[in-house]
Amino acid sequence: MVMEKPQPWLMRLPPSTAHEWRRSIDHPQNPQHIQPPRTNQRVQKDPEACLHKRRLPDPNTAPPEPDKIKGRETEKRRTVTPNPQRRVLTTRGTTAPSEGTRRCTTGYSGVHNKIEKYTHTKKKKKKKKKTIQIHNAMGLGFLASRTIRPASRLLQSHNSNFFLRTIVSKPELQSPESAAVSEPEPPTQILPPRNPVGGARVHFSNPEDAIEVFVDGYAVKVPKGFTVLQACEVAGVDIPRFCYHSRLSIAGNCRMCLVEVEKSPKPVASCAMPALPGMKIKTDTPIAKKAREGVMEFLLMNHPLDCPICDQGGECDLQDQSMAFGSDRGRFTEMKRSVVDKNLGPLVKTVMTRCIQCTRCVRFASEVAGVQDLGILGRGSGEEIGTYVEKLMTSELSGNVIDICPVGALTSKPFAFKARNWELKATETIDVSDAVGSNIRVDSRGPEVMRIIPRLNEDINEEWISDKTRFCYDGLKRQRLSDPMIRDSDGRFKAVSWRDALAVVGDIIHQVKPDEIVGVAGQLSDAESMMVLKDFVNRMGSDNVWCEGTAAGVDADLRYSYLMNTSISGLENADLFLLIGTQPRVEAAMVNARICKTVRASNAKVGYVGPPAEFNYDCKHLGTGPDTLKEIAEGRHPFCAALKNAKNPAIIVGAGLFNRTDKNAILSSVESIAQANNVVRPDWNGLNFLLQYAAQAAALDLGLIQQSAKALESAKFVYLMGADDVDVDKIPKDAFVVYQGHHGDKAVYRANVILPASAFTEKEGTYENTEGFTQQTVPAVPTVGDARDDWKIVRALSEVSGVKLPYNSIEGVRSRIKSVAPNLVHTDEREPAAFGPSLKPECKETMGTTPFQAVVENFYMTNSITRASKIMAQCSAVLLKK
Repeated sequence: MVMEKPQPWLMRLPPSTAHEWRRSIDHPQNPQHIQPPRTNQRVQKDPEACLHKRRLPDPNTAPPEPDKIKGRETEKRRTVTPNPQRRVLTTRGTTAPSEGTRRCTTGYSGVHNKIEKYTHTKKKKKKKKKTIQIHNAMGLGFLASRTIRPASRLLQSHNSNFFLRTIVSKPELQSPESAAVSEPEPPTQILPPRNPVGGARVHFSNPEDAIEVFVDGYAVKVPKGFTVLQACEVAGVDIPRFCYHSRLSIAGNCRMCLVEVEKSPKPVASCAMPALPGMKIKTDTPIAKKAREGVMEFLLMNHPLDCPICDQGGECDLQDQSMAFGSDRGRFTEMKRSVVDKNLGPLVKTVMTRCIQCTRCVRFASEVAGVQDLGILGRGSGEEIGTYVEKLMTSELSGNVIDICPVGALTSKPFAFKARNWELKATETIDVSDAVGSNIRVDSRGPEVMRIIPRLNEDINEEWISDKTRFCYDGLKRQRLSDPMIRDSDGRFKAVSWRDALAVVGDIIHQVKPDEIVGVAGQLSDAESMMVLKDFVNRMGSDNVWCEGTAAGVDADLRYSYLMNTSISGLENADLFLLIGTQPRVEAAMVNARICKTVRASNAKVGYVGPPAEFNYDCKHLGTGPDTLKEIAEGRHPFCAALKNAKNPAIIVGAGLFNRTDKNAILSSVESIAQANNVVRPDWNGLNFLLQYAAQAAALDLGLIQQSAKALESAKFVYLMGADDVDVDKIPKDAFVVYQGHHGDKAVYRANVILPASAFTEKEGTYENTEGFTQQTVPAVPTVGDARDDWKIVRALSEVSGVKLPYNSIEGVRSRIKSVAPNLVHTDEREPAAFGPSLKPECKETMGTTPFQAVVENFYMTNSITRASKIMAQCSAVLLKK
């Protein structure tokens, strides 16, 4: 029987009717021309009705590999590979089929066939049905004509619209188990190496504790106890998160860090799930993406559209992650909730409607700042963060909640509506408001410093800074000295040129005796300026040059006697602290944060000898003066038992003791306590001195030490280089005073000549912090008016005075410093003390009975910059009022 082309009406029949018609054409009694069966269904036009008119492919060409149908991915049911051992079903033009060969005809028109089914009936056995699905890569529609007939009839047909296709099979592949076994495994793909997120490095304290996990097929080794999120970061995959912070406890309440873990029924929170050996983590699967989209949709449900007026815009985690991991639309049309803003003080601005309840600020306040000011109240849609009772946030680290808040709920109140982050120029430098040397980033716009934010340094400040460091920047543009000035006979200052000002100073300095010349460096002075000042005063024939904060007779021969020998980060290894005459919370806030961290982590004991003070951790007040220190040295105090049992005890002595007359006796008693309680040994040096000013350590290294306690009272020429805390009442009335500095502070009112200098944000200078770590400042903004760097002013004055110094550049000054204190030229390195208390001679002085006094009275007013700051004045008035 010769089969004509498939009729167009056949393509429009229902499947059941078309099937009955196809069965009828296999019987010989059917006529040659078969009329279409009648149907009650209304026939509709089909765009694929004329597929038989389209161009057919070459029968000798294999059809394309099917993998998709109408845009929907499908699964291949069978892999067709040539193998002579397999049973082969013949196609047109091949040899006759052998016995047992299955015959299958496939109606194939172009590349539009979609699904084919055939039924094979074996003789002498029960009928079995087998379905082979052949998928089309183009997926245009069903082929209308599908017929099943003997192979011999098809071979005799002269219709070119149909051809046969070979289908091969193996008996072993009839069962899915054998098919899975026999399917060849794909070759192992060699993944390119990845770098950890942020350049992090993994330290294995014990190599046996390393476990191997797989992140997106990439094998990484992490220590035991690592979370899934940390393992992903080691593998170079950055997981989105809102509530997780590496320095805070795990909350796991934002659910943004969901990932897929093999054999887990649902996505898991990677921040709270510990990594297990052999765990297979998938971070980029559709399930993980859908979960993150859902979480983001919930977070944005109540978040206001404040981005155009929000100070967090441009550096907002919610903005970034909603663009990267969120959906393009939301399904919530209900009214958004609103929350009343809280008053946390003059530093932190709150817009609590934007809060997403990540609780970072709550955990920071209780775990790092050590205050219980913030908490979470309410449940469900009524949940909000605030103070339990209406109060201000009084911590000296409160500004750090601005940095850790992932949205615009907590922002800087002084910086509100001032600038966008993309308008600012960032300069990485260091802070000089205390002796810690915190790493900071100064953001400026033009000649103005707009804000100061912390910079990561694990050894010094981690990623926190004090409020004084963060908000004192407005003092850099107030009460600045911009021009050289000379006091007239009527007592008023008159602006003059540099030539005239230096000429006056040069004439006066030659009219006094050499031993009547005194030079005092201020607490913000850099090492270069102090080196030049010392050389200038020495060339004028005087040795009376020192730095603020050190009284006469301080022993600076051995560096261990004025440095923090444990180092700031090494304090975390201590299990007992003995604080003598120091209040770290106001003297060095970042050192106090380390102590608080250690006490919280290891329950270390803290003893304190000094005036009553407030601490943000458990501290036992042992006494107020030298009498208590004597009892501890003799072993008669109850605290001596804890000191004996401690493995790594740490003693911290305040720099305020350097100004006492019995300082040598006190330091000798402290050293005897250290030797009796195994505080100093080869593997541990727990004897520490906490300095107060940024310039103190470098000044002691360079030898700026006061030789006589009455040198200032007998001086006739006093050169104050940024020294504002000097007792000007001790200066004789007839003395000629030169003030060189950047602010019109206390000492300016006693000066006869004013020489304007640049601040730390406007110059390049070297500073050494309290642990002996050398760092440099970088100029962020230009100088104000006609101001100059400190060392350049003194160098010019030496030339006018006839004692020209032998260097003209900052490199020449540093070469001179290298010959005096080589450790000061090794930037970003810590030079520990080489010797200990064993080399110090025995002191024969006796301690007095005067109690120790507080060194810092006002945390927010400690130098000329902070005293000129309007923000610090507000903090002093609001936060320190009784």
